[in-house]
Amino acid sequence: MASYPERHLPISAWAEDDRPREKLLLKSASALSDAELIAILLGSGSRNESAVGLARRVLDQYQHNLNDLGRTTIADLKTFKGIGEAKAITLMAAMELGRRRQHKEARSLPAIRNSSDAYQILQPIVADLDHEQFWIILLNRSHQVLNLEQVSSGGVAGTVVDPKIIFRRALYGQASSIILCHNHPSGNLKPSPSDLDITKRLKLAGQQLEIPVVDHLIVTHRGFFSFADEGLL
Repeated sequence: MASYPERHLPISAWAEDDRPREKLLLKSASALSDAELIAILLGSGSRNESAVGLARRVLDQYQHNLNDLGRTTIADLKTFKGIGEAKAITLMAAMELGRRRQHKEARSLPAIRNSSDAYQILQPIVADLDHEQFWIILLNRSHQVLNLEQVSSGGVAGTVVDPKIIFRRALYGQASSIILCHNHPSGNLKPSPSDLDITKRLKLAGQQLEIPVVDHLIVTHRGFFSFADEGLL
């Protein structure tokens, strides 16, 4: 069981690792106890009690049963010294969000098995544009799509691609691998020397960061070109 500082100490006086907000940032939400998570929602306690102390007192009242706490009312919460209407509403809203999440089915993520699957996702986005755009598909370990992100937008002849931006997005999105994509408004499916160069640079960067580039697609209204299919990756 986690130990807490004395109740008379404000959170600002605790060691950084004991502060709920800082602890969440340094570790993750899963590393926090129920009391620490509730303390973040409460925001503050009182002169003689920290937010964590107040949260523990609330949990004690409900035998640390979050289901029972979720069935409480704003009036019930306001009976606790240190909890006014605003804090009670915040707790009720958080409990309702948790309840709704339980009833939502997990989102089905499309899996990309080959270049054609990637093309089907990207074609409606970039095939008919009159200017070039560069996109990335973020994938998890099962090659399911986590997100699609536009990296840059340019003119008819090209667009600037910054590897730092691409892999910052990949890291932030917790991608295990990525697929690159850009369009050719002219309809030409042949990769240009700059297309070959940026693909090589991004492949090397992905190897260094352990976020492999699994394909690069050139998409047009006439079809697509896959670097992976053509042995260029």
